[in-house]
Amino acid sequence: MMQFAEMQFAQIPGGRIEYRWIGPQDMDMPVLVFLHEGLGCVAMWRDFPDSVAAATGLPVLVYSRIGYGASSPCALPRPITYMHDDALIHLPHLLAALGIRCHILIGHSDGASIALIHAGSNPPPDLLGIAVMAPHSYGEAVSFGSIQAAHAAYATGDLRARLAKYHGDNVDCAFRGWCDSWLNPDFGHWNIEAEVARITLPVLAIQGEGDEYGTLRQIETIKTLAKGRVETLVLPQCGHSPHKDQPEAVCQAIAGFTAALRRGMPPQGN
Repeated sequence: MMQFAEMQFAQIPGGRIEYRWIGPQDMDMPVLVFLHEGLGCVAMWRDFPDSVAAATGLPVLVYSRIGYGASSPCALPRPITYMHDDALIHLPHLLAALGIRCHILIGHSDGASIALIHAGSNPPPDLLGIAVMAPHSYGEAVSFGSIQAAHAAYATGDLRARLAKYHGDNVDCAFRGWCDSWLNPDFGHWNIEAEVARITLPVLAIQGEGDEYGTLRQIETIKTLAKGRVETLVLPQCGHSPHKDQPEAVCQAIAGFTAALRRGMPPQGN
């Protein structure tokens, strides 16, 4: 069994953040920063970040956002702007607290949207690019339908118990903060296409053909709107979690993408 690095904690203005650091703590190297899905946390990535660290040779930061895992709880209900808050407030605070300069974001689902917002809203000059899996730039009927099904499973099935293994006392923060926000009638107006249209950095966009939370219009939108170089990868026999359904293909794509970003890096100063 994979032995995970010891969990660590950082304090930011929004609360306590749990994180894992994988690989060398060399801040002259780009750090791959993983942003989890709407129900995720550090532990739910399992060993995929370790595989990416090994394939790229780069240090990796994996963390649980406020309200997830062993991080501080959040207030409920979450605001509709919760992904903007994570992208523009909590993430910059965490990078500063850990002394991370040059970095690449790797996001899944909500985490992918957070990466898009961060990259399209006056990003720091040391952000090299972003890799997004199953991203959302807006809600779709399939998204809301699948979240309604998750709502029912949480209320009447064993979903709450299964998530509690990862989130502990934060289980309701994690689920209700995500589900209730997406099912709020006002969320029908949530849209980050304006942020996507301002992205000038390279983007790798990955989606499964069988994604139960979004259609392929999502990565097509990114390719159409973003101003930087956009690579897309559509995976057959793959659902909403490409890193679980097709881990080797996703790891290889990220390794190639990050290698290209590093070739374009300017020399590091003192």
